[in-house]
Amino acid sequence: MPTIGDLFTFMRDAELRFDTMRMRIEERSFTADGEHLVVSEVVLRHRGDARVTTVSGQGPRGNYDVWISDGEHVRTYSSIHRLGTDRPVRRTLVGVVGEDGRDLPGPSRVYRPLTALPMETLPETFIHPAGYCQNVLATGACRVVEAGSVAGRETIVIECDHPRTIEMTADRPDFRIRLAVDRADGVILRLEESMGGVVTRDARATEFSPDSPLPPNAFDFVFPTGTTMLY
Repeated sequence: MPTIGDLFTFMRDAELRFDTMRMRIEERSFTADGEHLVVSEVVLRHRGDARVTTVSGQGPRGNYDVWISDGEHVRTYSSIHRLGTDRPVRRTLVGVVGEDGRDLPGPSRVYRPLTALPMETLPETFIHPAGYCQNVLATGACRVVEAGSVAGRETIVIECDHPRTIEMTADRPDFRIRLAVDRADGVILRLEESMGGVVTRDARATEFSPDSPLPPNAFDFVFPTGTTMLY
C-alpha cells in the first residue's frame, strides 16, 4: 500500500491518465429533512470539452442543470428556472512563481486542469483531486486503511480526521472523511463524510469509464425555446 504522500502525488495527475471519460456520481446527503439524492453525469474529452448534467432526486421529473464547455466558452442552463448563460471561461490564477509553478513546493502549487469542470462540485473534486488533497485532506490526520472496490474498480481507502474547514457545521473534532481512490487512475470514486460516527454525506461513482468511446453529439447543446439568457 502507498504512503499518504505518494498517494496524493499519484492523485494529482489523475485526469492525465485518460483521453475521454464518462462518470456517474450519486450523492446522498442526510439531514433533518430526510435523505436527498443528486445525480451528476459527466462526459469529458481532452483538451477542453466537458459536459456535466446534474439531476436532483427531489422535485418534478425533468428538473436538471447543464454545464457545458469547449475550453473557451461555458454555457449553463437551469430547467427549473429556464435560465441560461453563455460566457468566456474564467481566467486562471496569474502571478505564480515560475511558468508552471515548479519553483514552489508541491503542496503550494496551483493545479491547472487540462480540461476544466464546474468549480466546487463533486465532479471537480473526483476528477481533479489535487486541490482537495492539498486544501482539505492535508489539513487533517490522514491514513491509508485498506483496499476495496467501487463500481467494479479496485480502490485504496483512506480516512482523514478533523480536516480544517470553513463550514461551521463541520468544524467538529469528530468530523471524519473517508475516501475510495481508484487504484489505476487516481480519481476519487467515493467520498463519505460523518460526524460522531453518523454518515451525513455519501457520494459514490456508480460508473467510471476512462477512455470510453463518445458519440459525435456528446457536447452538442441548444438552449430550449423560451430560455431567458442572463448573459
